[in-house]
Amino acid sequence: MSLALPGPDATDALGARLAQTRPPRAVVYLEGELGSGKSSLARALLRALGVTGPVRSPTYTLVERYPVPGGAALHLDLYRIADPGELAYLALDALADEAVLWLIEWPQRGGAGLPPADLRLRLAVAGEGRRCEADAGSPVGRDWLGRLARICPDSVIS
Repeated sequence: MSLALPGPDATDALGARLAQTRPPRAVVYLEGELGSGKSSLARALLRALGVTGPVRSPTYTLVERYPVPGGAALHLDLYRIADPGELAYLALDALADEAVLWLIEWPQRGGAGLPPADLRLRLAVAGEGRRCEADAGSPVGRDWLGRLARICPDSVIS
């Protein structure tokens, strides 16, 4: 699924639509270069799930935990990870049982230490806006994309 995001409002709308169609448990990989909108999309999704306090980019903390319906959302930013072995210091195993949503930026840096993606969102700068390529990595992800496609029948989010 390929979506055009002509501006920040479109990124927020995509986050809301992802929240609206979210399965009970899912892992989302957010991929793209610096400035492509990964953190903005994660923030919009968390806001749409009811997070009202500050939604920080976990660039320095590496992981932020947020209460969402059904459990917790974990937002990871692995940009500063030099080796996948460093994930052990984040104690993700202790958080895994309560995590109903994983939002993982820079997942390639985590290697096999991460849960596999149900949904992979690749963001890129496209003129004044962004482009999002969405691919499923599991049956959960395929179902999620199917629900998303039903409420986003065209390729431009507005």
